[in-house]
Amino acid sequence: MVFFELFANNPSIVRIPAGQALFREGEDGHMMYVLTTGTAEVIVNNRVVETLQHGSIVGEMGIVSPGPRSASVVATTDCEFVAVDEKRFQFLVQQTPFFATQVMRVMAERLRAVNQMVAPLEDI
Repeated sequence: MVFFELFANNPSIVRIPAGQALFREGEDGHMMYVLTTGTAEVIVNNRVVETLQHGSIVGEMGIVSPGPRSASVVATTDCEFVAVDEKRFQFLVQQTPFFATQVMRVMAERLRAVNQMVAPLEDI
Protein backbone atom coordinates (compact mmCIF):
# COMPACT_ATOMS: atom_id res chain seq x y z
CA MET A 1 0.00 0.00 0.00
CA VAL A 2 1.36 3.43 -0.92
CA PHE A 3 1.70 5.72 2.09
CA PHE A 4 -0.54 8.53 0.84
CA GLU A 5 -3.30 6.05 -0.06
CA LEU A 6 -3.95 5.70 3.66
CA PHE A 7 -5.67 9.08 3.44
CA ALA A 8 -7.98 8.36 0.51
CA ASN A 9 -11.24 8.11 2.51
CA ASN A 10 -12.86 11.36 3.67
CA PRO A 11 -9.70 13.45 3.74
CA SER A 12 -9.63 16.97 5.14
CA ILE A 13 -7.98 18.84 2.27
CA VAL A 14 -6.05 22.06 2.87
CA ARG A 15 -5.28 24.07 -0.27
CA ILE A 16 -2.28 26.41 -0.13
CA PRO A 17 -1.48 28.68 -3.08
CA ALA A 18 2.13 29.08 -4.23
CA GLY A 19 4.05 31.44 -1.97
CA GLN A 20 1.78 30.97 1.04
CA ALA A 21 2.58 29.10 4.25
CA LEU A 22 0.87 25.98 5.51
CA PHE A 23 2.24 26.94 8.93
CA ARG A 24 5.05 29.07 10.34
CA GLU A 25 7.89 28.37 12.74
CA GLY A 26 6.78 29.08 16.32
CA GLU A 27 3.04 28.63 15.68
CA ASP A 28 1.13 26.14 17.83
CA GLY A 29 1.21 22.74 16.17
CA HIS A 30 -1.20 19.88 16.72
CA MET A 31 -1.85 18.57 13.19
CA MET A 32 0.17 16.55 10.71
CA TYR A 33 -0.15 16.90 6.93
CA VAL A 34 0.48 14.77 3.87
CA LEU A 35 1.31 16.60 0.64
CA THR A 36 -0.84 15.19 -2.17
CA THR A 37 -0.37 17.84 -4.89
CA GLY A 38 2.43 20.32 -5.58
CA THR A 39 5.77 21.04 -3.93
CA ALA A 40 6.66 22.91 -0.76
CA GLU A 41 9.75 23.87 1.20
CA VAL A 42 10.55 23.28 4.85
CA ILE A 43 12.29 26.37 6.22
CA VAL A 44 14.16 26.67 9.52
CA ASN A 45 15.70 30.01 10.54
CA ASN A 46 15.07 31.38 7.01
CA ARG A 47 16.99 28.46 5.46
CA VAL A 48 15.43 25.82 3.19
CA VAL A 49 16.23 22.46 4.75
CA GLU A 50 13.98 20.17 2.71
CA THR A 51 11.77 20.14 -0.38
CA LEU A 52 8.50 18.27 -0.02
CA GLN A 53 6.88 16.37 -2.87
CA HIS A 54 3.85 14.16 -3.42
CA GLY A 55 3.46 11.80 -0.45
CA SER A 56 5.70 13.73 1.95
CA ILE A 57 4.54 14.16 5.53
CA VAL A 58 5.12 17.29 7.55
CA GLY A 59 4.13 18.46 11.02
CA GLU A 60 4.60 14.99 12.48
CA MET A 61 6.20 16.38 15.65
CA GLY A 62 3.08 18.44 16.32
CA ILE A 63 0.83 15.39 16.24
CA VAL A 64 3.14 13.32 18.46
CA SER A 65 3.93 16.15 20.90
CA PRO A 66 1.86 19.33 20.42
CA GLY A 67 3.79 22.56 20.81
CA PRO A 68 5.46 25.32 18.83
CA ARG A 69 6.36 24.43 15.23
CA SER A 70 10.10 23.97 14.68
CA ALA A 71 9.87 24.98 11.00
CA SER A 72 7.79 26.81 8.43
CA VAL A 73 6.29 25.07 5.40
CA VAL A 74 5.79 27.26 2.32
CA ALA A 75 4.20 26.15 -0.94
CA THR A 76 6.47 26.61 -3.97
CA THR A 77 3.59 25.62 -6.26
CA ASP A 78 -0.13 25.40 -5.58
CA CYS A 79 -0.46 22.59 -3.04
CA GLU A 80 -3.03 20.32 -1.49
CA PHE A 81 -2.36 18.71 1.86
CA VAL A 82 -4.41 16.13 3.73
CA ALA A 83 -4.78 17.25 7.36
CA VAL A 84 -4.36 14.50 9.95
CA ASP A 85 -5.78 15.25 13.40
CA GLU A 86 -5.04 13.25 16.53
CA LYS A 87 -8.09 10.99 16.15
CA ARG A 88 -7.16 9.97 12.58
CA PHE A 89 -3.50 9.64 13.56
CA GLN A 90 -4.36 7.25 16.43
CA PHE A 91 -6.62 5.22 14.14
CA LEU A 92 -3.90 4.91 11.49
CA VAL A 93 -1.26 3.93 14.06
CA GLN A 94 -3.53 1.23 15.49
CA GLN A 95 -4.77 -0.13 12.16
CA THR A 96 -1.64 0.19 10.03
CA PRO A 97 1.76 -0.54 11.59
CA PHE A 98 3.35 0.60 8.29
CA PHE A 99 2.00 4.09 8.92
CA ALA A 100 3.60 4.33 12.38
CA THR A 101 6.90 3.04 11.00
CA GLN A 102 6.88 5.64 8.22
CA VAL A 103 6.22 8.50 10.65
CA MET A 104 9.05 7.33 12.92
CA ARG A 105 11.36 6.98 9.92
CA VAL A 106 10.64 10.55 8.79
CA MET A 107 11.25 11.90 12.30
CA ALA A 108 14.54 9.99 12.58
CA GLU A 109 15.76 11.17 9.16
CA ARG A 110 14.96 14.78 9.98
CA LEU A 111 16.70 14.53 13.36
CA ARG A 112 19.81 13.10 11.66
CA ALA A 113 19.77 15.92 9.10
CA VAL A 114 19.54 18.57 11.82
CA ASN A 115 22.33 16.90 13.78
CA GLN A 116 24.57 16.96 10.69
CA MET A 117 23.87 20.66 10.18
CA VAL A 118 24.64 21.49 13.82
CA ALA A 119 27.66 19.21 14.35
CA PRO A 120 30.17 21.36 12.38
CA LEU A 121 29.23 24.36 14.53
CA GLU A 122 30.27 22.49 17.67
CA ASP A 123 33.79 22.06 16.28
CA ILE A 124 34.36 25.83 16.13
